[in-house]
Amino acid sequence: MRALFVRVITITWLVILGLSINWPAILWLGLLVVPLTFVGFYDMYQTKHALWRTFPLVGRGRWVMEALRPFVRQYFFESETDGVPINRMYRSVIYQRAKGQRDTIPYGTKVDTQRVGYEWIGHSMAAIHLDDNALEPKVKIGGEACTHPYDASIFNISAMSFGSLSANAILALNKGAKLGGFYHNTGEGSVSPYHLQHGGDLVWQIGTGYFGCRNEKGKFSPERFAQTATKESIKMIEIKLSQGAKPGHGGILPADKNTIEIAHIRHVEPGTRVDSPPAHSAFKTPLEMMDFIQQLRELSGGKPVGFKLAVGRKSEFIALCKAMIETNIKPDFITVDGGEGGTGAAPLEYSNSVGMPLREAIVFISDVLTGFNLRKDIKIIASGKAFTGFDIVRNLSLGADLCNSARGMMVALGCVQSLVCNNNECPTGIATQDPILTAGLVVNDKAIRIARYQKETVRATMDLIASAGLRDPNQITRSHIYRRVSETEIKRFDQIYVGLVEGSLLTGDYPDRFAHEMTESSSKCFMPSSFVVECYSGLEEVK
Repeated sequence: MRALFVRVITITWLVILGLSINWPAILWLGLLVVPLTFVGFYDMYQTKHALWRTFPLVGRGRWVMEALRPFVRQYFFESETDGVPINRMYRSVIYQRAKGQRDTIPYGTKVDTQRVGYEWIGHSMAAIHLDDNALEPKVKIGGEACTHPYDASIFNISAMSFGSLSANAILALNKGAKLGGFYHNTGEGSVSPYHLQHGGDLVWQIGTGYFGCRNEKGKFSPERFAQTATKESIKMIEIKLSQGAKPGHGGILPADKNTIEIAHIRHVEPGTRVDSPPAHSAFKTPLEMMDFIQQLRELSGGKPVGFKLAVGRKSEFIALCKAMIETNIKPDFITVDGGEGGTGAAPLEYSNSVGMPLREAIVFISDVLTGFNLRKDIKIIASGKAFTGFDIVRNLSLGADLCNSARGMMVALGCVQSLVCNNNECPTGIATQDPILTAGLVVNDKAIRIARYQKETVRATMDLIASAGLRDPNQITRSHIYRRVSETEIKRFDQIYVGLVEGSLLTGDYPDRFAHEMTESSSKCFMPSSFVVECYSGLEEVK
């Protein structure tokens, strides 16, 4: 192949010399052939790539095809239903609703209704018509300990930080939230000026790095927290324990991305690498975590405080519930993130193989809260791959009270799923800090799209609920959703996910499937008692 390359180049140059009477042709061929000649000879003598060395110039075609593969597949070969992480059917309906276009489909479903796993809602012969006033349902979040409870929409913007998203993207999301009357979760990167500019409702997420509320040593600062938490736009506080895309994994803000602006917002030293540890330093045990929740509630002036987690070891959540019972301190909400959650960058092992999937996590959280007689005091927020009205209804039926969406809102912003969130080259200006790319995102236009997508999706949700003969989202139960579990068998969710009797985990009258976790859980340690050698002052030592 190398000899062939030399022959081709030789013949090409002979042809060019033979065109000596045609100088324009020589110039144009020279512009093409000269760089290719240099590249080819470089490939022949470099030592990093065997393909380039053996097949000079031609071997580079593999890298070209690798780069083009995702785009060729998405635009030419992908079906309506097999694309991932979000298939074309869902992307299309999000675009249509965001733009105010017709979102109906012709000629029937493209989904295989005979496949195992197909799900649907059972409609009622007593279906009802809801008036416009019923199409904007709200969920009150905040228990007796709150002096400023919050009425939340059933569909909101999930956690995405400034830094992972551009300034224009944050501005558009928040203005959309303001226009539509729903909330915008800040993500753990703190509250930036872009979150505050348009006055949309905010949920301030506090991660393990305590960005925006940390002292010089990276520990939690009550004074700095109070300065921000009492702002009018901030309606709730969320402690991030873990996220579905990479639960149990800390984060790193590289020095080259730690700009002066981001450093000022996060209260860190600019130009330095900043680590977010896997676990919190403000508390070490479930009991200490309850005290931390109470502290944040007081410092914020009585606003709702909750936490976000992807479920890992079941006994650790049961330990939290035991701590709630012992201290009588309860979070106002729990955001449940599924193991299929998204992020701009995560190790493959964490994205694919860590964390409980969303629906099982919702069921587990809801059932355990019910078993400890805590469910009536704590709202459950489902976070993960909610794009349509049916996604929301299904989450509500499993036990959630409302839903958050990140990727759905990104698609409404204009995301084309180019899958380059992790390299700062997002072509739509959403997941990038490149000023040339972010300039293409027009805030006012995209804000309207966000508000419109949210409104139309809530309307679709309420239409489904009305079709089931119900008037309120909190009336939906597991009995309303069906799943094909085999080619010949169908079951309702309440048959698949059998719930707990209220208070049964307090009395000991619970199913055997909870026995092991109840035995190994302790309010004094997160780690199961079967692993803990000694537990004191919030410190855990493991065998």
